[in-house]
Amino acid sequence: MTQVQQALFTGAAVTLPQGGPLYLQLKRWIEDAITRGAIKPGDALPSERDLAERVDVSRVTVRKAVQHLVQQGVLVQRHGSGTFVAEAPPRFEQSLSQLTSFAEDMAHRGMSVQSVWLDRGLYDPTSEEAVALGLSPGDRVARVARLRFSGDQPLAIERASIAATVLPDPGAITTSLYAQLATTGHRPVRAIQRIRAANLDAADAERLNVLPGTAALNIERVGYLASGRVVEFTRSIYRGDSYDFVAELRVGEGSSK
Repeated sequence: MTQVQQALFTGAAVTLPQGGPLYLQLKRWIEDAITRGAIKPGDALPSERDLAERVDVSRVTVRKAVQHLVQQGVLVQRHGSGTFVAEAPPRFEQSLSQLTSFAEDMAHRGMSVQSVWLDRGLYDPTSEEAVALGLSPGDRVARVARLRFSGDQPLAIERASIAATVLPDPGAITTSLYAQLATTGHRPVRAIQRIRAANLDAADAERLNVLPGTAALNIERVGYLASGRVVEFTRSIYRGDSYDFVAELRVGEGSSK
């Protein structure tokens, strides 16, 4: 018996979690084994036949459970080699107390940044953009949308809207929107940011290389100049398996536990 088999099959009989079809019970059992560290990233799963015999289920049940886990990115199949526990993607922390761009945030970590442009142009504003940016009738808006990578891993989709009077040439942006805004004195100095949980639709899931419905973080940011004028309206989607947002909390004056 291999090390992985010894870690998985510690008792005389395997007890699957109850509830739902048998293949989902087996799927949850494998997920639990990964969560508790019985099998680790890079470990090979026992063969379909071995799993079926040890768990006392059909090979069809094993195949269906494994297929679901492969689709979710929990397992990976390598032709001619077998099925393996997928390597966990690296996680990144971003402070909620500092106003930085994605490029600056990655640079602080000493990491490279790549972008794929999804949109970069001037448009008539939507009602949401007009309200957020305080635009007047006839005003135009610059839209900048990018798929952001660190190395070869897609991490986020950023969709920013800026008044065209502030950013008349979106094509002038190179790496950082904030760096471009700084050249004209329009870099935001403070922002209000709202974060909510969401599930990715098919299009954004494909861009981020995950399955549709995967958990993600939707972040809406409204950036302000020192004068109080709104200069930025950005809606971003971050992979939920790769990003942690961290805030330092302090007890307010006069507060007591």
